[in-house]
Amino acid sequence: MNPADTIIDLYTRHGLAWVAMRGTAAAEGAWPARFMALLPPGGTVLDLGCGGGEPIAGTLVRAGHPVTGLDASPPLLALARERHPAQQWILGDMRELALGRTFDGLVAWDSFFHLDHDAQRAMFPRFAAHAAPRAALMFTSGPSHGIALGSFADETLFHASLDPAEYRALLAAQGFAVMDHVPEDPSCGGRTVWLAQRG
Repeated sequence: MNPADTIIDLYTRHGLAWVAMRGTAAAEGAWPARFMALLPPGGTVLDLGCGGGEPIAGTLVRAGHPVTGLDASPPLLALARERHPAQQWILGDMRELALGRTFDGLVAWDSFFHLDHDAQRAMFPRFAAHAAPRAALMFTSGPSHGIALGSFADETLFHASLDPAEYRALLAAQGFAVMDHVPEDPSCGGRTVWLAQRG
């Protein structure tokens, strides 16, 4: 089996343990603030791979941005609903994203990089289909093309990344301009972050 296809099952069985280990302390540096600076006041956000609703969704909600969160792990989604009951939480696989509406911002923090290369490529038209004019898009990837196999709960944890040049081309093809890209940013735990905005 493709290790990428085990991610949903892993987070369904061990998601709450991951939340307990991760905690709710922000580890994203200034990136959420930079993302929100591209949103209109009260702008809506789609959080893909929202997990338990903290810290990304919670940060957005507390700043006055309504959040629609999508995650494939029922236990994590239940936790998000418990933490932020006024928001909308949807059980689903981002690879099949088709909500039929647009948002002022889209974020896929520590989630998008669990998809394999082809699934990542296929996400960019889905991002665009859910992006309002001038919508912001923020996601994390790896620093270069490849696959990285980590471990959680003694099980394989799949990560993949495209080459930065390919991400730029995929974004441009869907009308997104790269506002910033920082490989292995030390201010947020060494994550590689992309921040883009649709024209």
